[in-house]
Amino acid sequence: MTQGSSASTSDVDVETEVADWIDDHWDPSLTLGEWWQAMADAGLSHPILGEHAGGRGWSQSMAGRAMKLMADRNVVGPPPGLGTMLAAPTIADHGTPEQIERFIPPILNGRHAWCQLFSEPVAGSDLAGLQTRAEADGDEWRVSGQKVWTSQGHYADYGLLVARTDPELPKHKGMSYFAITMDQTGVEIRPLKEMTGRTFFSEVFLDGAVVSSADMIGARGDGWRVANTTLTYERTSIGAGSSGVTIAAPGSRADNFERSVGSIIEAAAQRRAGGHAPGPGMKLYHRWVDLARKLGRTDDPVLRQEIMELYTLLWVNRMNLQRARARSQRTGGEPNIAKLFDAEIHRRFRDVILRIVQADGMLSGESSTTDPVIASFVLHAQGPAIYGGTDQIQRNILGERVLGLPREPGPDRNTPFSQLPKNV
Repeated sequence: MTQGSSASTSDVDVETEVADWIDDHWDPSLTLGEWWQAMADAGLSHPILGEHAGGRGWSQSMAGRAMKLMADRNVVGPPPGLGTMLAAPTIADHGTPEQIERFIPPILNGRHAWCQLFSEPVAGSDLAGLQTRAEADGDEWRVSGQKVWTSQGHYADYGLLVARTDPELPKHKGMSYFAITMDQTGVEIRPLKEMTGRTFFSEVFLDGAVVSSADMIGARGDGWRVANTTLTYERTSIGAGSSGVTIAAPGSRADNFERSVGSIIEAAAQRRAGGHAPGPGMKLYHRWVDLARKLGRTDDPVLRQEIMELYTLLWVNRMNLQRARARSQRTGGEPNIAKLFDAEIHRRFRDVILRIVQADGMLSGESSTTDPVIASFVLHAQGPAIYGGTDQIQRNILGERVLGLPREPGPDRNTPFSQLPKNV
């Protein structure tokens, strides 16, 4: 991958440059569309991208400091979501110049939201076993199959689709990667409600959906390699956590472009005042510790030990991310390690807060006598060990690709996909 090549600008220079840019451009009366376009024009929507893709070629560390500065200055951050996290860097790495010019600018200015059409009911952990078919029809492909666990699918304008184009080839070689329009006949999106009460995932049914050959990212049959680029970005992003910057939903379906950025900042402040929890990082850690002190639970030696283990885990995860940014120290498994850390940190936060609040952790919203977000966080904490690749898959990858352990037994890798036993 080519993203994240370090520029010569120092971290201090980055902070100064971003601070000066905010001083020159921030105005609470601007619409979100105007603000995001200004950010995109300045190369600040995704500065890790190379200049050819609308970025600055900054390192992850430099971009992280820029995002933290935006959070500290209380301005709206760049367009969030899978377009920025996955689509833009994947297309920048594997797309043609025409695809980069066509797809990436509407991501950077927030006009298009994206989703990831990878997992299927019988191909989640074994993604290479996917059965969604794309059949050539002149200059187009007709796609049929089912995808599931599609994050923000009901808000997406485009999807990153992996489909089987050559079933007579081995399963890892017969897939291709497309950018597909979601708003079309042949694409049915059914949102899934989580036990938290939120709707984040969808299942997507494809029945003769059309995608142009011009929208194939990478070569025919090279979908597995392109998909692994996307998965690497996903695992790294999940493990890195949130910067705390104020965000707004991108895309034509959310249609936030005419909202003033000042009103978005005000709405975010109201949510935080109403008990909205930050992501699982140091801010949430201090929130839990303050609650333990308030309830007089800090004399419990077992709880104190669990709190210190959580604190240590947060710092070890931070050091792993720093190692990932230093090319000379990489093992190749840092994204998978970060993904494992993220799942474990969610579980530790869950266990610590339940020991602090005890039975009150079963009460949600206004019923809670301690913190109204706890029950929702506890219910959500099971998810990170599954989405984005299960913990077991991350360990398999580390064992095989980093430690050199033998791969799990299975059919010969050269067996044509059509001859493999299928899960039904």
